[in-house]
Amino acid sequence: MTILIIVIAIIMMNMFNQQEPVVRPATQAGRFYDGNAQRLSHEVDSFLALHANDQQYDEAAALIVPHAGYYFSGNVAAKAYMALPKGKTFKRIFLLGPSHHEWLDGASVNSEADYYATPLGQVKVDRETARKLIAADSCFAYRPEAHDREHCLEVQLPFLQRRLGEVPPIVPIIISTNDFRKLQRLADALKPYFTDENLFIVSSDFSHYPSYEDACKVDAKTGKALESGDVEAFITTINQNADSGIRNLATSACGELAIVTLMLMMDHHYEVKHLLYQNSGDIDDHDHSRVVGYHAFAILRGEKKAFSLSDEEKQMLKKIAYESIKDSLDGKEYQGGKVSEILQQKCGAFVSLHKHGQLRGCIGHFGEDTPLHEMVAEMARAAAFEDPRFMPVTRDELDDLDIEISVLTPMRRIHSLDEFELHRHGIYIRKGYRSGTFLPQVADEVNWTKEEFVGHCSQDKAGLGWEGWRDAELFVYEAIVF
Repeated sequence: MTILIIVIAIIMMNMFNQQEPVVRPATQAGRFYDGNAQRLSHEVDSFLALHANDQQYDEAAALIVPHAGYYFSGNVAAKAYMALPKGKTFKRIFLLGPSHHEWLDGASVNSEADYYATPLGQVKVDRETARKLIAADSCFAYRPEAHDREHCLEVQLPFLQRRLGEVPPIVPIIISTNDFRKLQRLADALKPYFTDENLFIVSSDFSHYPSYEDACKVDAKTGKALESGDVEAFITTINQNADSGIRNLATSACGELAIVTLMLMMDHHYEVKHLLYQNSGDIDDHDHSRVVGYHAFAILRGEKKAFSLSDEEKQMLKKIAYESIKDSLDGKEYQGGKVSEILQQKCGAFVSLHKHGQLRGCIGHFGEDTPLHEMVAEMARAAAFEDPRFMPVTRDELDDLDIEISVLTPMRRIHSLDEFELHRHGIYIRKGYRSGTFLPQVADEVNWTKEEFVGHCSQDKAGLGWEGWRDAELFVYEAIVF
């Protein structure tokens, strides 16, 4: 009897100590969407049915979806969700959106809720991944006030529930900082999850409160910039819209910061596919003086195609480098000329000058902010006249110079030396304001292991010490050398 009493007591204590699941309630039910499960299912299904015959994309990596009341934006949202391939299962879904109520100067990921509730049931939260993000970078935290009243993520859930049936665990993230460096850190932390097994959904409306005509113009510009996949072009367009003097334009995209974070995770192997545009004036034509714009986009993961240059394009770049130096010696500004589409792509380059086999200058630039032909012209001038290790090149030396160009492929963040291939990859190390790099061909000139290659770069180029790379950011790239 004593043993039985002890066993019962232990069971009761375990039951008492067992915590109830934390459920984030459906705070927007009855406001942004119907609070009745049956009517909500019918409403969402009706929107989805409008796009039943639309194209689906097996390679969909992310969606950009509006978050207004379903009456206004439900059709555009349905267009986005019907782009998902029927039957495909995802391991988890990352939900990214803006904060409409709280300033965070970072991002809040809901690591405490076990479930998000809607009238259609509960959606599980991937708390483990949420906590990993918080541990990965201090830009992530959990701020309950960022999630309590926020609608931008919640309104996506009924569409997911009706489109997917069983929704995989979600990672709810609210982004609220205009510090570009922090957005880059958020993107870096999220990028390892930006894989085929996961889906990213960015929640954003577009122009807020201009007239119908102005909204159509502004949203077209913003949409085109987003379609380009160029994050700088997108940010520039947002700023130009803000400075345009358009009456009542409060923002071009309320989810701008979440969109930028997504774009920073993308590279040239992703295509931004525009799916549909409407604004509230298309739904309710009683007042065209103040409307809100809604876009739907799908981000498609494409085949990774190696960047390559033809022999003619290589010779053209050599000619550009030579003429850029010559024109500078003649006191003229290099004008350039018509070049191929490949040479107009934005990527980095190094230009090295040799005279009788000896280095005479070498300058390069990373990043994807300048067309390749312009980059080569600029780096050639810098190598000839601005390398602090050498006197400027003179006219008498011009015909004795050998020009070597290294065109750099886009940099890719790595998290382990296992991802680095000696002789194939260059390494770029960054920590705070210190950085340094070795081009891939450096490995051909020395007899170093991978660890020695990275250690020397960390110590000799970045000034971080031999072991400094271990807690720095590491990037790899390839070089086409000719």
